[in-house]
Amino acid sequence: MNGLRTVIFAYSEVGHLCLSELLRQGVRVEAVFTHEDSPGETQWFPSVAKLAASTGISVYAPGSLDDKEYELVRGLRPDALFSFYYRSLIPERFLGLPPLGAFNMHGSLLPKYRGRACVNWAILNGETVTGATLHHMVRRADAGDIVVPILFEDTARTVSRKVAEASCLLVERNIAAIAGGTAPRTPQDERKATTFGRRTPADGLVSWSWDAIRIYNLVRAVTHPFPGAFTSFKGRTLLLWSVLPEGGDEQAAPGTVLSSAPLVVAAGRGRIQVLHSEWAEGPGQALAAGDVLES
Repeated sequence: MNGLRTVIFAYSEVGHLCLSELLRQGVRVEAVFTHEDSPGETQWFPSVAKLAASTGISVYAPGSLDDKEYELVRGLRPDALFSFYYRSLIPERFLGLPPLGAFNMHGSLLPKYRGRACVNWAILNGETVTGATLHHMVRRADAGDIVVPILFEDTARTVSRKVAEASCLLVERNIAAIAGGTAPRTPQDERKATTFGRRTPADGLVSWSWDAIRIYNLVRAVTHPFPGAFTSFKGRTLLLWSVLPEGGDEQAAPGTVLSSAPLVVAAGRGRIQVLHSEWAEGPGQALAAGDVLES
C-alpha cells in the first residue's frame, strides 16, 4: 500500500480515526486539509491537525478551497482523495484530479439521511440502526457500508463513536480495492433517499405536547457534547441533559410538573422523568408540583 499517494480532507472523530487507519496501512498522505477549531464549540474529538503534524504531514486549514488550494493539490499528484467529515463542499474540479477517484465517508446508511447532522436526526427520528457509508464523490454511488445498532439508551455521542469505528473499518476493508482501482460502484436506490438539514441549538426546544418517546429522542439526540434540549419557566431556560419516558395517561396539561423529587413532567402522551437538568443562567428556584413549563 506504500505506493498509494493521497490528499486528505478531514475533521472530527471520524477524520482522526480514518487518517490513523490510512497511516497504519502505510498510505502516503501528502497533505491534510482540515478546519480551525471553533472557540464556541465543545471539542469532544481528537485533533486531525495534531495527528497529521505529529507524523510530518503538511497541514492546511483554509477558509475556503480556491485556486491556491487547487494548484497545491494538483502539484501533489495524488492517486486518490479522501474526505472524512470535512465540513465544506469540495469543489468538483478537485475531484477530477486523482486518477483512482475521490471518496467520502458519510455517517449514515446512504441513501437514507443524506445531508447534515445525520446521527442526530437518526436518533431524533427513533431509528434503531444507522451506520457509515464510504462512497465515490460522484453522483449517488457507494463503495460499501456498515450497519451499527442504535440502542434505546444510546445518545448522539455514543452513536457517533460507533459510526466512527465503522468508518475506520470501512477504510480498512476498501483501501486495497481503492489502491488497485477496483473499488465497487453500487448505485443507490433513489426511492429510499431521505435528506435532512443542519440543526442549530434552537432546534433543541421541547414541545411538551409531544409524546414522551419523542421528547426522549430529542433529549438524547442533542445532549452533551451538543447544546442540549431545553424548556423554560418564568423567563429562565432549563437545559435537559438526561430524561426517561414513562407511560400513563395524565389529566394534567402538557408541561405540568407532576412531582419535584423526582422531577416528572406531563407530556402530550405519557410523562418525562428528568434525571439531569440545569438552569442555563445559573442556579434558580426549585420547580414545584403544579408549575407549568413552557415550550
